[in-house]
Amino acid sequence: MPTDRPATPDLLDRHGRTARDLRVSLTDRCNLRCHYCMPPEGLPWLEGPAVLTDDEVVRLVRLAVRDLGVHEVRFTGGEPLLRKGLEDIVAATTRMRTADGGPVRTSLTTNGIGLARRAAALAAAGLTRVNVSLDTLHADRFAAITRRDRHRDVLAGLEAAASAGLAPVKVNAVLLRGTNDDEAADLLRWALAAGYRLRFIEQMPLDPHGSWQRSQMVTADEILAALQREFRLVPRPGTARGAAPAETWDVVDADGTRLGDVGVIASVTRPFCGDCDRTRLTADGQVRTCLFSTTETDLRDALRSGADDAAIGNLWRTAMWGKLPGHDIDDPGFLHPTRPMSAIGG
Repeated sequence: MPTDRPATPDLLDRHGRTARDLRVSLTDRCNLRCHYCMPPEGLPWLEGPAVLTDDEVVRLVRLAVRDLGVHEVRFTGGEPLLRKGLEDIVAATTRMRTADGGPVRTSLTTNGIGLARRAAALAAAGLTRVNVSLDTLHADRFAAITRRDRHRDVLAGLEAAASAGLAPVKVNAVLLRGTNDDEAADLLRWALAAGYRLRFIEQMPLDPHGSWQRSQMVTADEILAALQREFRLVPRPGTARGAAPAETWDVVDADGTRLGDVGVIASVTRPFCGDCDRTRLTADGQVRTCLFSTTETDLRDALRSGADDAAIGNLWRTAMWGKLPGHDIDDPGFLHPTRPMSAIGG
């Protein structure tokens, strides 16, 4: 352990942050081919032996919850619904208790394909809620963005999640200049009517081609301007964003009645690095201290070589102690991560 690190079990870093939120990628594979995420032919997927087994995932999650101070676990991908053992992993996680005896909050980020078939089983396993990615209300645009004709399957998945009680159902939307950037208000109108909580996300430099350009990104200011032309938005009173990635506004009518809310996750133009409370585990067992990290710490090899939980926990703590203060996307020397989003986990 670093000699300057305080003797505490939690996942601290040198900048006063403590990681309580664990993002677990269960696979790098996906059944969509969103052009801002991967090429048409897909990517070189991890070979089977490289991916953590269900038991290995559960062991590392248990270590994080029991010994490292993690309170919340979100399962991601690639597309986590492609993981056959997902319900068993969720059930094992929801049976865990944090160091203070509380339950573990669990969630799932998914593209929604297959969710209609599995939402009830996931709810029965103890999953708390879901975030579903949907960038457009138009089937033809969906097919153009994702290179797959599965729009109706995503809508069915959203409905099934709501019916199963996986609430609040959140919808994540990325606006792309010249593609769907005219849909901000329509997406919000639809989400309010359906009872979903909409979150717009600025496109991040995690594309496989490294062609992302900040000038082409639809910014938070542009999104809010488009919404405010048709809706009255009021900043959520009495709350600070803190470690939450989304800045949230209540949507109110002319009489001041609250209709719902909308959030904007502006990782590029309004980063929340100073309050970040996340740690990330990739499908092949690597700890990433930031979505944009260029380094990783290997827990899989330690686990498979017979290291005990205490040793693996110290590897994890050491990795987090070295976390950088921010991602520096606006720095001219910013380096793109060597892995695309599907391999890192959302």
